[in-house]
Order: sequence, then C-alpha cells, then structure tokens
Amino acid sequence: MAITLYALDGCPWCEKVHDALETAGVDYDTEWVEALHSDRDEVRRVSGQRGVPVLVDGDRGVTMCESANIVQYVERTLA
Repeated sequence: MAITLYALDGCPWCEKVHDALETAGVDYDTEWVEALHSDRDEVRRVSGQRGVPVLVDGDRGVTMCESANIVQYVERTLA
C-alpha cells in the first residue's frame, strides 16, 4: 500500500485525517502507535518527530505532519 497513516486510537486529529481519506476514497494502511511519545520510534524514523497524525505517500515521496496540512493534501492531491 502506497499510503500509510500513523495514528493514535482516540486522537481527534487522526480521526480528521481518517475521515478525509475515507471521503476521498483513498486506500491506505493505518499504523497504530503507542500512547507514550517515547515509544513512537517508528513515527520518529519516518517523520523526524513523534507526534501524530503522520501521512506517508510512498508513491509521491511525501511525508506530512499536522492534520490540517494532511487534509489539504488529501483533498488537493489524492481525491
């Protein structure tokens, strides 16, 4: 799968991105992360930080943070 969303269960910003991806009909995988920032090494490896959500678009070589930016990218590029 080319699109991966790193998300935390119950995170409202992650839900916002999830909703945008679903509305746009984008196929994607979700990587669920740990609640503790110190346990989010995989997120840090792909994005340089430990916050979520993080979207990785492998086909386009894009890694994004911040839900508003991700939603805008989904609507303009992936929809």
